[in-house]
Parts: sequence; structure tokens; C-alpha cells
Amino acid sequence: MRLLVTGAAGFIGSHFTRHWLREHPADTVVALDALTYRGTETNLADVRDRIAFEHADIGDAAAVDGVLDRHGIDVVVNFAAESHNSLAVLDPARFLRTNVVGTQVLLESSRRAGVRRFHHISTCEVYGDLALDAEEAFTEESPYRPRTPYNASKAAADHVVRAYHETFGLPVTITNCANNYGPNQFPETVLPLFTTRALAGERLPVYASKHNRREWVHVLDHCAAIDAVLTRGEVGRTYHVGTGVEASVERIADLVLDELGLPASLKTTVPDRPGHDRRYLLDSARIRRELGWRPRVEFEAGIRETIRWYREHPEWWRPLLERSPVDESAWQAGAGRVDA
Repeated sequence: MRLLVTGAAGFIGSHFTRHWLREHPADTVVALDALTYRGTETNLADVRDRIAFEHADIGDAAAVDGVLDRHGIDVVVNFAAESHNSLAVLDPARFLRTNVVGTQVLLESSRRAGVRRFHHISTCEVYGDLALDAEEAFTEESPYRPRTPYNASKAAADHVVRAYHETFGLPVTITNCANNYGPNQFPETVLPLFTTRALAGERLPVYASKHNRREWVHVLDHCAAIDAVLTRGEVGRTYHVGTGVEASVERIADLVLDELGLPASLKTTVPDRPGHDRRYLLDSARIRRELGWRPRVEFEAGIRETIRWYREHPEWWRPLLERSPVDESAWQAGAGRVDA
């Protein structure tokens, strides 16, 4: 099989590229990335001799057509997206261009090329949020109620993916995932942000709504789930990838400080960003029941292992610290960078 992975130089895309090469060594993997501020070819350095790399934007129809044609692509796995909620508040058009229009361009190119499967990576955030005391979880049939520009752009992309299946018969699948964590995550995201700041002796900016919770899944478990959907999933189906394990941003900060042996006084409270969601929780019964997927990485052990990875690999994250365009003080003075 000839697989195209878009957004392959990013956090999840690079882990998936390595996963697929490891689990399906006979397949050909083509990695495509626009190399925006979150994408770095160093994420693929250890497999660079085993992949074909294409520097292109999914919104460039001619470039995408050329890649699909040159490599005879059978399957497209679309990770390419703008994904930082705070940046979406400051520059929403950027998210609509990539996440909606870019996805449509990629779908159209895939339709013309006759790919056997188009798999789209989505998020729990398309459903809006849950009350902190809610007993329910989002199912694959829950209505979409996005509350931020990022969430709305991902929701729109999901609808376009489904429309290409219903209208044109393009064989698609979608996964909606919980918050990912693990090595090689760009340091503006909450766990690496807290870890790199703590290692520098800087304060950890915890949003005022410190009890807001997220569901967490290790990136390697997420990659295994996508593999299960591609190899055993039903075309036209959506699958939730979640663990049922929730943690607040304050608990993440506490785990970072505890693992590094640093005092709780390094935490500092910053104002919430606009549209800050309270809680996400996915019902992942379908993928467990139908495809036999289960998360393997225990939450606290995985978090602590990730913290240690950042402590041991400053050469990876230090050059990235100044690349983020996010300035949360743009909407309220005193905020620090954080995306939970």
C-alpha cells in the first residue's frame, strides 16, 4: 500500500509515520507537510531514509494533485491542520483556510485520484463542551456545537469529509480524539509548555478556570487507534479515540512540578482565553467493541515519562521556543502562553 500522511512533520503525524513504518514495513509512506511553525523535519529525522518527503500545502491543488499522481497514492491520512485554540482567537481566517478549504482541496484531489481510503483526524472539541458535573460523554451521534474558531473549523472540515462520502462515494473514515500528549509535542501546548518553563525556572501559567478538565490519550495509543480504523474500520464510519481518563490543567502542572522536584509556588494564575471550554469526554465504546482497540499507556506513567523526555532533550525544544506566533496578552494583559 502507498500511504500519504499529511501534516507528517507535526507532533501526531510524525509519530503516526513512524508507527506505520514499524507496523507495516512493506508499505510505502509519503510524508507531506507545509512546514509551518509547528512542523519541523527534525521530527522525521530518524526515518528520513525510509520515506518520501513532500514540502507542500494541502490547500495547493496543483501540488496535491502532483503528489498523488507521482506516488500512486492508495490511502490518504489527513493530520494537516492549524490546531492552537489561542491562535485561532487571534487569527481565525488562518484556521478556515487550512482546516476547511485545505481539507476540501485534499478531498477533491483524492476523489480525482481514486484513492481507496481517505482518513480524517478530528477532535473532541467539535461537540462543544460539557458541564464539569455532567454524567454523559460525547458519542459519535452527538450534535456538533463548536464554541471557538478552531473548533468550528474542525467541525466544518468533518462535515465536508462526510459530504464527499455521501455525494461522491469517496471512501472515508473519521476519528475524533481526546487531548494527545507525548514526546515531540510543540512547546506551546500545555504539558510541554509547563515542562519547558519549569526546567527554565519560570512560572507555570494556569488558567483561572483551573478545574476545567480534558480527557487525555498518549500519542502512541492514538496512532494504534488510527491503524485499527484503517485496517479494520468500516467505510463511512466515525470512531472516537479516548481513554476515559480526565485531568485538569492544574493537575498537569502539579505532575510536572512533582516529577521535576520543584515547588508549587511556581504556579501562577492567568486570565482565561475567550470561549474557554470547560470539559471534553468521549464515549469510545465503538472502537473498543468493533475494532478491539484499547489504550495501553497508563496516564500518570505516560505523563511522567513525557516530562522526562523533555528534560533529556532540550536540543529538540529550545530552538522552537520563539517560533510560536501566539500572544495571549493580545486579548487581556497578564496572560501567558498556554493551550489546554
